[in-house]
Amino acid sequence: MSVAREKLKNAKRIVIKVGTSTLTHGNSGKLNLYRIEHLIREIADLHNAGKEIIFVTSGAIAAGVGKMGLSKKPDDIPQKQALAAIGQGVLMHIYEKFFAEYGLTIGQILLTKISTDDEHARENAKNALTALFKMGVIPVINENDVVAIDEIKIGDNDNLSAIVATLIDAEVLIILTDIDGLYSGNPKTDSTAKLIHEVTEINSDIEEIAGGAGTKLGTGGMLTKIQAAKITTENKIAMLIINGKEIGNLRRALSGEEIGTIFYSC
Repeated sequence: MSVAREKLKNAKRIVIKVGTSTLTHGNSGKLNLYRIEHLIREIADLHNAGKEIIFVTSGAIAAGVGKMGLSKKPDDIPQKQALAAIGQGVLMHIYEKFFAEYGLTIGQILLTKISTDDEHARENAKNALTALFKMGVIPVINENDVVAIDEIKIGDNDNLSAIVATLIDAEVLIILTDIDGLYSGNPKTDSTAKLIHEVTEINSDIEEIAGGAGTKLGTGGMLTKIQAAKITTENKIAMLIINGKEIGNLRRALSGEEIGTIFYSC
């Protein structure tokens, strides 16, 4: 076990980001309640173990798509904003219900780029998160898709989660996605692609192999995850990409098991 993975065992303040593809059924695009329930159970157990957890969630637009019975996400930005407004309530209702079953309270924080770029706004956000921690509440964070047009275009909750991790001095950011980690090539088209277990330097080679789009519901790809890793590693925060579709992976990762791809600075 590497030193970086060994440190994951003792990490106290953890940001967990879940992507749309992890939250939904691939065939229908509707929310995967079985997977969401198991994920929340794992997060609740980490909280019970004394960890401070921040939960960054995508999926508002996809939840809106499912709620309205649409077959796919529209291209029109106002429609996406409307679906985000609908889906945000759906997501929070489900999260509230599942976390409450384990006796936990959540608090929603919607951020925009202004919230994270402006020094005064950043300080306010940090103070709110610190207060929630003291209350034993799990913060649930999402980009405010209803007003953040750029976010809707590029789907950048990966970078948002990295910014949040630096904001509250987290020890690790865990990104749950629909593949096992960063590969040497595209595993869907290249049978020789190998999983890269550790990355200590994000160079042009790493950036080159990180291209490619996400699923039909998500708008993020591996490239935004590499951008997020740049932010975290520059701030001495480890970042881990793991497959969020496999139940138990979160616990396995935080026990130091060699799954996914870990990014860290030596």
